[in-house]
Amino acid sequence: MSRAMMTRNRTIGADLVTSLKVQLSPEAVAGVMLISLERLVRLDAESFVWSVENLIPADVMQEIWKITAPRTYSRLVKKGLIPGKDFSAGASGQLFLNSKARAAISPVTQTRWEQ
Repeated sequence: MSRAMMTRNRTIGADLVTSLKVQLSPEAVAGVMLISLERLVRLDAESFVWSVENLIPADVMQEIWKITAPRTYSRLVKKGLIPGKDFSAGASGQLFLNSKARAAISPVTQTRWEQ
């Protein structure tokens, strides 16, 4: 999947995601995408950003948020940030971050968090 993402070809990526959705549960598809993105960020950070913005369907992204939000929440607390002041979580699992919390997150993911 990471190699397909590196092509930045929407048709190839969409076909692979559709194939995964037919074979796996939504949570498993999100897991595959997370692993693929983790590999991709190490190989090609620009393709990582492109894939997040152009390739991952909204329903899969929602599942990814469900998986990653609790971990990110915990990570922010361990860095000394205060829930409700520096960041908060929405009902759908989305995190809302102030500038201090954004700075605590790696630069690769900052653009995605700010949207």
